[in-house]
Amino acid sequence: MGDLDTELQSGTDVYMQQFSVPFAYPVYFTKNMFAADNEVFIKALTRLESHRQHRFVTFIDAGVADALPNLADDITNYAQANAETIDLVAAPEIISGGEGVKNDPDLIARLQKQMLDLRIDRHSFVMAIGGGAFLDMIGYVAATTHRGLRLIRVPTTVLAQNDSGVGVKTGVNAWGSKNLLGSFAPPFAVINDSTYLASLNERDRRAGMAEAVKVALIRDGSFFAALEANAEALARFDPPAVNHLIRRCAELHMHQIAFGGDPFEAGSARPLDYGHWAAHKLESITDHAVRHGEAVAIGLALDTRYSVAKGLLAPGNEDRVCALLDKLGFDLWHPALEMRNEDGILTILAGLREFREHLGGELTITLLTGIGTGHEVNEMDEAIILDSLAWLKNRASNK
Repeated sequence: MGDLDTELQSGTDVYMQQFSVPFAYPVYFTKNMFAADNEVFIKALTRLESHRQHRFVTFIDAGVADALPNLADDITNYAQANAETIDLVAAPEIISGGEGVKNDPDLIARLQKQMLDLRIDRHSFVMAIGGGAFLDMIGYVAATTHRGLRLIRVPTTVLAQNDSGVGVKTGVNAWGSKNLLGSFAPPFAVINDSTYLASLNERDRRAGMAEAVKVALIRDGSFFAALEANAEALARFDPPAVNHLIRRCAELHMHQIAFGGDPFEAGSARPLDYGHWAAHKLESITDHAVRHGEAVAIGLALDTRYSVAKGLLAPGNEDRVCALLDKLGFDLWHPALEMRNEDGILTILAGLREFREHLGGELTITLLTGIGTGHEVNEMDEAIILDSLAWLKNRASNK
């Protein structure tokens, strides 16, 4: 009470409220979660209260439903077979996924009203099955209805299973700004089902691997070496190699959230956004023709080269990083990187300003001092960025 006593003596009447709330949620790894003998979904819903029937509603990404046309029936049959424990209160609803689903406020309002009509309360569950953007949107609906419904995330892409799906963010786009509206809302549980990965096309399978390369670069050099050793198997999408990539990447992301000291991002540092200042802008200026993972791969190559040019990272490591990304199948150059605004300034450079505004504080960019070691800086040298872009373009031209 020493600080409080001092304030009272100075004439300030204040009581400092302080409490902490622990967050805990399981991330399950399974296969065929709605098979008759698979109890993972039941375990997820009953992990806190096993004595009652648990009500839930389900939303499915249309892309997933197209690839797995029996999925809605499988969920309905699973619920009927376990009716003593779970109650599916409405038929699973199929909704378009992709980034566009985060741009529809009318849809969000309709789903919030639907939660009310179905009497989904804070002891009921919302299950979202889909890719990262779809999970963001349904998560936002859940977080803002009754101040927080219990969310079961079922990520269906590599990117969602190893990154966004195991995190604590929800969000939708508004007024032209990505994830402007959102909340930090840990899910009740996450279920990573490898079955869904088989339905992905080659491009989406590959795109999700960029986040694994990212987290290895900033946190785990041995994981990066393992990715290098397994690059050919990963490029073929061999299940054992991909499953290891997803699990280790998810573990590293969860460790950063739990032990990085800033789970709800109150500060300006964002180590998990390594390579993202350019990636976010590249996505935007291509109107998302470049996938998030594809843009991240380019951002990683750019910032790794910058780290070397700045003298932070030993020369040759940029070649090593690019070689891995090449083997995984990424293109590390896009013509949009040369787009300029009406003043003749490279459009991609606006990504730095937008990244700082997104952080809500001073510019903080993660660079590398070693493979597996991130380093925060608060300024970027535009001349070195331009040189790094030129290096990337020249490398792509000579491949």
